[in-house]
Amino acid sequence: MDQNHLPCVVVNSPNEPTEPPPLALHLEKSKGLSVTWRDGSKDFIDVVTLRRMSQSADARQERESQSSNPLHILKHSTNEPLSALTAELVGNYALRIRFSDGHDTGLFSWLYLRSLATNAPPAH
Repeated sequence: MDQNHLPCVVVNSPNEPTEPPPLALHLEKSKGLSVTWRDGSKDFIDVVTLRRMSQSADARQERESQSSNPLHILKHSTNEPLSALTAELVGNYALRIRFSDGHDTGLFSWLYLRSLATNAPPAH
């Protein structure tokens, strides 16, 4: 299967408020993720925002440190520009993105992706 175009199925996680899966996901590795929702709306979430807003424990800790200390220095493990290497469906409720810095532990549920598209701060 082409990792840039992922099919989506209509099944929600029983532990999450309902957000229907998107109709289509398109990963532009150096730019970000395009999402076409079932209501016809389309969103784009840039790769830096996806990485920064990952739901993983280490990413959450980084955000908390940054919010409590504006001089907090963000970790960066490489001098190369950040990119998304792959994206894979996790069950029928989320997406896992593997980033060029080695990070791949955060899951992006459909509900969380929707909230990122409308609420995430812009990338710097």
